[in-house]
Amino acid sequence: MIWVVGALLCLAAALNYLDRGALGVVTKEIYRDFSMNDRDYSYVTAAFLIAYAIMYAGSGYIVDRLGTRLGFAAFIFSWSVSQILHGFTRGKWSLAGCRFLLGLSEPGAWPAAAKAVDEWFPANRRALGIGIFNAGTSIGSILAPVVVALVTARFGWRSAFVVTGILGLIWMAAWLLLYESPHRNRWLRPAEYARMKPLLPPAAEAKPASEPLSRRWRLVTERGCWVLVLTRFFTDPVIYFIIFWGFKFLRDRHGFTLEDVARYSWVPFVFGSVGYVFGGWLSGRLMEAGWPIPRARKFVMALGAAVMPVAISAPYLPNGGLAIAAMCFTTFGHALWVANLQTLPTDMFRSSEIGTVTGFTGSGGAIGGALAQLGTG
Repeated sequence: MIWVVGALLCLAAALNYLDRGALGVVTKEIYRDFSMNDRDYSYVTAAFLIAYAIMYAGSGYIVDRLGTRLGFAAFIFSWSVSQILHGFTRGKWSLAGCRFLLGLSEPGAWPAAAKAVDEWFPANRRALGIGIFNAGTSIGSILAPVVVALVTARFGWRSAFVVTGILGLIWMAAWLLLYESPHRNRWLRPAEYARMKPLLPPAAEAKPASEPLSRRWRLVTERGCWVLVLTRFFTDPVIYFIIFWGFKFLRDRHGFTLEDVARYSWVPFVFGSVGYVFGGWLSGRLMEAGWPIPRARKFVMALGAAVMPVAISAPYLPNGGLAIAAMCFTTFGHALWVANLQTLPTDMFRSSEIGTVTGFTGSGGAIGGALAQLGTG
């Protein structure tokens, strides 16, 4: 059952990034229909990340209060409906409004996933669990150009947003049917639960938190929390740039058509998927070899940080194939980094605090991302 949970989390992340990445695939069509330019586009993407920052800070608390099962379902329902509404926009401001609603809804996936991993995965496999979840972000980024381009070519860009939104509602139904914590899950065989129980948090820690948000803000003053907030402020914009501007760069600089985007631009995200799983597996393997948890996490993060700057060369390369190759270094390195960075709250805080802390740290990343979007535009 643990791998069923992992698969659900992976699929949720895939849908999350499929929905947010759809806009970047059809920029030319939207520019044409809404008479937009790059500055207008930066406002639209910044609206998403400003809302993302606002809600990320509170989404973890919401998940802690509702519990993992209901909290995740509430957020994916909200972002799926927001995605569908994109198909009914009539101009850049209504588009920005839908992006804002999407930004209010999508952050909840991360604290919910962190809590699910904490409830189901033992400590030496938590980075692997987070890695499996984050591999879904790369899968979603792989699917976005393919699915959106195919639907757009056949039915128009508005239909692409409606179709991708409906997929999220289907996932929500499966989640409500299958997910509960191990202590209450009716699909978990007794023998499997007996093997898992000594390695999992106590059942009491899986209950929704009752502490008010005003008292939860004390967590921000703890060194572990604010260091993670700053870390994500500086490093989350890396992947936001690839998602929101990477496809546009290939179309503008190297003349990629919509069909070319569908055919080639998924490649960097395959490397990201590998990096997420490998980064989670490697830190767990180092722990099994006797490394302390902090040292194992930071070693793999350092490997990721070392390879990301290769993408600086992308604008200076003579063709799209080499530019995509340079982008692969960033997606792979960032995946190594994130698979362990996003696992740190599960190492450092109590189960009832993980959602809140993950929310605060993600808010820092979204603020950095919004500022980077405006700067890019």
